[in-house]
Amino acid sequence: MKTAPMKEERLLQVILAPVISEKATMLADKREQVIFRVATTATKPEVKAAVELLFKVQVKAVNLLNVKGKNKRFGRFNGSRASWKKAFVCLQPGQELNFAAGE
Repeated sequence: MKTAPMKEERLLQVILAPVISEKATMLADKREQVIFRVATTATKPEVKAAVELLFKVQVKAVNLLNVKGKNKRFGRFNGSRASWKKAFVCLQPGQELNFAAGE
């Protein structure tokens, strides 16, 4: 089964931001994984293509996770934060992304 080529315009909108946390830093060191906040409509092939396009690295695997928004309360008013999607991108051995250096 052959898939249609992905449009570069769409790929630039897939990745929203890197997730910088203690867990993300540990995964980057141990397993050569990077965590991104991605569009809720993003698919694994789109995330892989977007990371390879933007950062010029080789991606081994992508895992996606839906993060449910928390219920919040302000006085007597109830509301909830928006749900979002997280992508765990596993890089090929020897590949590295450094956000602090400002590539």
